[in-house]
Amino acid sequence: MFGGGQVKYDRALTVFSPEGRLFQVEYALEAVRRGTLAVAVKTKECVCLAAEIKIPSNLIDADSIDKLFQVDEHIGVAISGLHADARTLINYARVQAQSFRLTYDEPVRLNMLVKSLADIKQQYTQFGGNLDSIRVMA
Repeated sequence: MFGGGQVKYDRALTVFSPEGRLFQVEYALEAVRRGTLAVAVKTKECVCLAAEIKIPSNLIDADSIDKLFQVDEHIGVAISGLHADARTLINYARVQAQSFRLTYDEPVRLNMLVKSLADIKQQYTQFGGNLDSIRVMA
């Protein structure tokens, strides 16, 4: 997935290699290809979350892979894709939910939490993961 020849061209989102390739886009597509299925079904009485667990290696214990997480009492998520990225976003969402509950003494509204997560993801897209630029904007 990560070759040695494109090292100069895979650092930024909009830098093309001499062959006309955007390596960051190719890396994102590969991450999606390696991802797994996550499905949610909502009824009037309940919600069911399900996630597929792929075991890429015999050295990984299947019981050590978590794909379902609780963000707040009324919000759960199923992850698909890169686990490290998802866990970071889940931790951020948990902090936002707790902060909202402490400030307003009520559960966070789902649309507010989703907007906050989308804003964070957009900032990383705009600045290519440069954390100093993101901290200034946040």
